[in-house]
Amino acid sequence: MTKTLAAPLESELIIKKSRFLGQIEAISSQQEGLLKVEALRKAHPEARHVCYCLLVAGQVRQSDDGEPSGTAALPMLRVLQHKQLDNVLATVVRYFGGIKLGAGGLVRAYSQAISEPLNQADLIEVKQQGELSLKLDYEFQSLLRHQVEQTDIELTLDYQQQIHALLRGEPEKLETLYLSLREATRGQVERLG
Repeated sequence: MTKTLAAPLESELIIKKSRFLGQIEAISSQQEGLLKVEALRKAHPEARHVCYCLLVAGQVRQSDDGEPSGTAALPMLRVLQHKQLDNVLATVVRYFGGIKLGAGGLVRAYSQAISEPLNQADLIEVKQQGELSLKLDYEFQSLLRHQVEQTDIELTLDYQQQIHALLRGEPEKLETLYLSLREATRGQVERLG
């Protein structure tokens, strides 16, 4: 069973005058994680490094952001994997204090910035996500939107000759929504793919 965070966590470490600001938070996509990393870079323009590791559906993306290879993101990834986390972004913003820490010191600092706050974390089970593609006439758009608003399903619309809807969420909820739409439209919603 994989888990994610119920709420974001933060830490701050000062090691040999370098300041390490750790943050771990739940995300639903790699794109969301990368946008959060960019926001951190803008929020900390004076920081020397903004290192990150993100895990979404078992897929990893990471960056040492100029630190020696393997001294920042990989130690963060190992902490996340040890805790069996998924759908999570771990970032550490480093303000360099003028004293070099060496490879071992960096590995310990980046690991600690992530592992310490996780000791008090509330973890929740990651729910399996699925996708459903539908095609429907424009007259049913408001019905679709209304039914989606009653759930925690994500909706993306593509307007063509008919509306093409891409829905993301828990598979059981997607199936329930589909059956409800079929009934409400008297079978005029078509499942694609």
